[in-house]
Amino acid sequence: YEFYDIDKIIEKETNMQITEIFHKNGENYFRTLEEEITLKFLNTKNSVISLGGGGFLNDVIRKKTILTSKTFWLNSNSSTLINRINKNNKRPIGKVLNNKELKDLIIERSKIYNKADFKINCENQSKSNITRKILSLYESE
Repeated sequence: YEFYDIDKIIEKETNMQITEIFHKNGENYFRTLEEEITLKFLNTKNSVISLGGGGFLNDVIRKKTILTSKTFWLNSNSSTLINRINKNNKRPIGKVLNNKELKDLIIERSKIYNKADFKINCENQSKSNITRKILSLYESE
């Protein structure tokens, strides 16, 4: 299987970081680009595709992934996610929100992420353990 990280592909194709795209062109421009690139890669056979935090929120992307793929939500506690977001300069939305607003965003997004085929609690799990869980769920289908 080939692995594709949509955010990294967008950065490579635009020669800009996600935060720079948001700053120069706005979120709507980024979301349009994200949809176009994601839909193209969803047609790739034998692949694993990592969507950015907002990718699955897009109705068109979500419907296509659910129709053509097995979807996994890798979830952690909101406090863990907030700590990660605050340490990461590549999250443009996270840079402008305080911790309460981030928690509210996580709760809101979770309602959509919950539509994934499989939910994996990643809290206090090693990457290899998470990978084993994904493979086990994928192969059991």
